[in-house]
Amino acid sequence: MAAMLMSSRDRLARLHYGPNGFRALSPGDHVICAVSGERIPLDRLRYWSVTRQEAYASAELSTRRALGQA
Repeated sequence: MAAMLMSSRDRLARLHYGPNGFRALSPGDHVICAVSGERIPLDRLRYWSVTRQEAYASAELSTRRALGQA
């Protein structure tokens, strides 16, 4: 029986967000924005909160969340 490789394509990743980057806790190719619900490919992920351990689709959404407006 041939071994099947697990693909992280089209799979939600679980990440740990640090001050200078993130590390995968479970493999995947995207995360979900905590404010908009938008899918964010990992290669485009630029904004997150270390304290809240949340990802954001844009600087504007990140700022709104930080100010309590989202």
